[in-house]
Amino acid sequence: MSARRPISSQSASVNAVSGETAIDHVVRPFRYQLIEANAPKAAARFRDAVRLTVKSLLRYPLAGPRFQTPVPGLASLPSWPVAALESVQIYHLAATDEFDIIGVLHGKRDGRTILGDALKQ
Repeated sequence: MSARRPISSQSASVNAVSGETAIDHVVRPFRYQLIEANAPKAAARFRDAVRLTVKSLLRYPLAGPRFQTPVPGLASLPSWPVAALESVQIYHLAATDEFDIIGVLHGKRDGRTILGDALKQ
């Protein structure tokens, strides 16, 4: 995975990191709502919902149904709906000491292709 960034968390036992792809999946809709749609309240709700969901997932990093990936050696990837935005899913990997956010996608997007590309990096 390319350039991973730490995500601040209050969990002492698990470190959260996010690749550039996942960060882009959050920044793009936020920027669209904030600038192009001129909806700063909606942008803030989206950002806050993603943060809240990540905090919850840090407490229960193995939670979520599995999404079948096209990547050899990785049969499935946990996903979890973003709080109050059930059509948006956070896809993640969890190890004992690290939590990787792979992507944040709306359910209508081609997650299999997008996440497959992100996982191959």
